[in-house]
Amino acid sequence: MKNITYKFLALLIASTLVTACGDKEKPNENNGYSRNEEAKTELKEENHEGAEVMLSQQQFETLKMKIDTLAFRNISSYVEANGTLEVPPQNEAAITSVVGANVVSIKVIEGDKINKGQVVAYLSHPNIIKLQTDYLNAYSNSNFLKMNYERQQKLYDAGVGSGANFQRAKAEYEASKALVNGLDAQLKILNVNTTSILNGSIAQNIALRSPIEGFVQKVEVKIGQYVEPQTELFEIVNTHHVHADLMVFEKDVYYVKKGQKVSFTVQSIPDTELTAEIYSVGKTFEDNPKAVHIHAEIENKKGNLIPGMYIQGKIQIESTKVRALPESAIIKEGGKYYIFTVDKEDDKWSFKPIEVITGEKDDNWISIQITEEIEANKKFAYNNAYYLMAEMKKGEAEHEH
Repeated sequence: MKNITYKFLALLIASTLVTACGDKEKPNENNGYSRNEEAKTELKEENHEGAEVMLSQQQFETLKMKIDTLAFRNISSYVEANGTLEVPPQNEAAITSVVGANVVSIKVIEGDKINKGQVVAYLSHPNIIKLQTDYLNAYSNSNFLKMNYERQQKLYDAGVGSGANFQRAKAEYEASKALVNGLDAQLKILNVNTTSILNGSIAQNIALRSPIEGFVQKVEVKIGQYVEPQTELFEIVNTHHVHADLMVFEKDVYYVKKGQKVSFTVQSIPDTELTAEIYSVGKTFEDNPKAVHIHAEIENKKGNLIPGMYIQGKIQIESTKVRALPESAIIKEGGKYYIFTVDKEDDKWSFKPIEVITGEKDDNWISIQITEEIEANKKFAYNNAYYLMAEMKKGEAEHEH
């Protein structure tokens, strides 16, 4: 009986020891497996390996998804430059009076389009009337002196006249001609017709005329105002020849040259990009800031472009043909950039992320390099990358639960 009892106890102890040893090894194996699997899962999640987003046809249409194969596009490098709209000096004019006078009427207002030679105002002053009467008197006196000169010349040639009288008559006549010509020149500057004066018509007012075609930019006088000689009364600008005047800093001057394209915007025409071509690069630096002037002819003039408007521009310095996608097709996630491949499965659309390396940006397009092999006719999502990534992450989170 005792032997049976001892044998039973020995078997029970041995069984307990075996069970304990088995349980001790199992957690180690499980723990080791669990850590490896977690590392693999984390790596998978980081690279979104095997992840995808499924959209129904209705969702596809609602999101207005755009898909296409990867296209090659010219992506340009740029030098940024700001400046203003300007016109060449020969397309700007300041209208002044050459004599002191009063403004009796104004024929234009700011913004009016005027032709070359068109009257912009009339001036009047007693000095203008006196100048005309002086001309008339000088002309009449010159005719008298001419006849005296011709008479003295005949007498002198016949040997009966004094040489002194002949020389005096000649000098007086030549002086009178110079006076008449001088007054005639002054009256022409004042736009006064000297023929009318000789016919007895004295102008009370003189006309100020525009020397160029263009638009009235400034009117700086009032009716009745007395204006001094050489005072600027009107400013005329021909905006047909308005161009982009950009300032390029010293560090970028090396890259800029004649013939390069410029894209720029002005606040008066929102959401519109204008283009121009450089026709002149300055050869001297401005002191503050240290930069040179770049002049570019605008190719697609739109809207009301007024000299002095502030512009923001980019000068295209080189162009390379690369694979590119719109900015909305690329998403940054975890320090990496992704785009989405597209496949259609029955009536559903499958979008899968692949990693890319981004490069230069040109407007809304970004150059990309794909880190894995793809089929030549593979299609990609051209928009809604942010939405697709959000949906994919939501799906991954639900899968973990």
